[in-house]
Amino acid sequence: MQLGLVGLGRMGANMVRRLQKGGHTCIVFDLNPENVKKLVSEGAAGANSLEDLVKQLTKPRAVWVMVPAGKATESTVQTLAAAMEKGDSIIDGGNSFYKDDIRRAAEFKKKGIQYLDAGTSGGVWGVERGYCLMVGGEEDAFRQLEPIFKTLAPGIGNIERTPGRDKLGGTSEQGYLRTGPPGSGHFVKMIHNGIEYGVMQAYAEGLDILEHKNSKDLPENERFDLNVSDIAELWRRGSVIGSWLLDLTAMALAENPDLSNFSGFVEDSGEGRWTINAAIEEAIPVEVLASALFTRFRSRREHTFAEKVLSAMRYKFGGHVERPTGG
Repeated sequence: MQLGLVGLGRMGANMVRRLQKGGHTCIVFDLNPENVKKLVSEGAAGANSLEDLVKQLTKPRAVWVMVPAGKATESTVQTLAAAMEKGDSIIDGGNSFYKDDIRRAAEFKKKGIQYLDAGTSGGVWGVERGYCLMVGGEEDAFRQLEPIFKTLAPGIGNIERTPGRDKLGGTSEQGYLRTGPPGSGHFVKMIHNGIEYGVMQAYAEGLDILEHKNSKDLPENERFDLNVSDIAELWRRGSVIGSWLLDLTAMALAENPDLSNFSGFVEDSGEGRWTINAAIEEAIPVEVLASALFTRFRSRREHTFAEKVLSAMRYKFGGHVERPTGG
């Protein structure tokens, strides 16, 4: 298939590379011409504006948007919609607020433009591992664009199949799924990120306890000088708490056991906040997720080893660079 892709940052550029490797044709645009130039050198076609991108696409057109949520996404999709026609599609693969997706889908539907929201997880590793895709949109729009989703997704790979899953059918074990109508994809991704906060916090706090088991405040015969890097690696092998986040943590600790290259300042993407708000709207108790979010707020005032672990994980899976010490 042919696809336009807007936003060639950490994830967008790698998505183009994965799509092209899978046989698709990509026309790309970014506010930084150097990003466009680089991908053109790798086989993509370049555009010098959003309007130029639309002109280069054959009908029915499809454009995937990978720009920061908020004003940047709103401006981009509105500009694209103004240049597109009935039967064309816009896919927002960023981290937009799901209620904005519902509004845009209803607005663009009046013009006959299909709008899909694709919650995308995979970070900087997605070009090799594939991207987990949570897609909200109308069924026919999803089917029309399914070859794109299938190529970006990881497929079954070497993950053992869930017993009985083969009888259920569907695409979920391929790593992509139509979750429901417009807005549902980003809603599912929002909760995914809220859970991510909690899992990361659990690892960070546990490793912090291990790191300080040799504290002078403990009785001398109860102190252990534990190798946290080795323990993280150990837990990757057969432990029930193994995960990709633990893999990335072990990698960071192997590179620098005291994580001195991280300040402990931990940002939040905004989706953790939206998750808590959704829980409030539904009257659902989310003590762990809320605590994990508030810990990130506190990290901007004082720093612990646990917060350095969080920073290390964010850097490893998404290339996020936190504010330096004293910043």
